[in-house]
Amino acid sequence: MSMTDEERATLVTLELKKAHETFEEIGILTAANKWSGAANRLYYSVFHAISALLLHDGHSVNTHNGSHAFFHLHYIKTGILPVEYGRLYNQLQTMREESDYNCVYDVNPDE
Repeated sequence: MSMTDEERATLVTLELKKAHETFEEIGILTAANKWSGAANRLYYSVFHAISALLLHDGHSVNTHNGSHAFFHLHYIKTGILPVEYGRLYNQLQTMREESDYNCVYDVNPDE
């Protein structure tokens, strides 16, 4: 399904709003020493920001893995964004998955 420029702009705005709102939750969680929750919210904040970037540039993805693959393909491998951003996104995704699905994994505050 194709989007109009107006629909795309609206979705970009909503994704960025979600990224900012999710990022604000991190302060609450870190103040309470809830590091797994903070890692989760940080991942989702970045995920929504990347979703906005992808949408803005005309890419459509429907999954976390798709977002990850498109981000690396179109922004990291091309040199538009530094490799460190790709590594950070990888680290955040791993931390989120481990803390969500592995009951013996604890997020280290230093991470």
